[in-house]
Amino acid sequence: MKTNSITFFLIVFLSFQCIAFSQQNTLSPKEIAAFKKDVALKAKNTNTLSSNFTQTKQISVLNNSIISTGKLVYKSPNLVRWEYITPKSNIAIFKDNLLLVFNDGKRKSIDLDSNKWFKQLNTLIVNSVTGDLFDDETFEIDYFSTKTGYLVVFKPKNKRLRKYMAQFELTFPKHEFVVKTVKLIEPNNDFTLIEFKNRVDNKPVLDTAFTL
Repeated sequence: MKTNSITFFLIVFLSFQCIAFSQQNTLSPKEIAAFKKDVALKAKNTNTLSSNFTQTKQISVLNNSIISTGKLVYKSPNLVRWEYITPKSNIAIFKDNLLLVFNDGKRKSIDLDSNKWFKQLNTLIVNSVTGDLFDDETFEIDYFSTKTGYLVVFKPKNKRLRKYMAQFELTFPKHEFVVKTVKLIEPNNDFTLIEFKNRVDNKPVLDTAFTL
């Protein structure tokens, strides 16, 4: 696929869902275990979620940041809808073994069973919601405490993935154990920051939300 499409799908993954902190402390193994347990418990008790988001993309060759807004919808066990609303509409839906895409006015359907790259991406997206992402062997992971919560830094081991991102960072507010922000840092230090707002858990979500 084209590079811009791969970047779009990477951002979809990173949505499940950070701001840099001047003071942060490395978590001890005991603290890491407790944190992962709390995140997994929260995820286990989440059957559906919906959240608005604001995305800020900083590109070194541009003077101004690119701002986008949209909505994320998830339904257990593996239905995901990631939708950009402004400045233009883009939608990606993971449903069963299919990736459904509406991008630049065109619809596409990708069979995940025939594409290992997107099948892995689907697994990572679902794992980020269910709390299994921290055990994924795809990344080197560091855990930190901050004044406002927790910061988790992921560095990809896969060479192909490292072509598109140097690392990504998730922040979690204290006592909530859900992703608040996602920051994707590219090899050239450009970055994409996504902040989730108005999250709602366990409200009814119709299956029609996962169709194009």
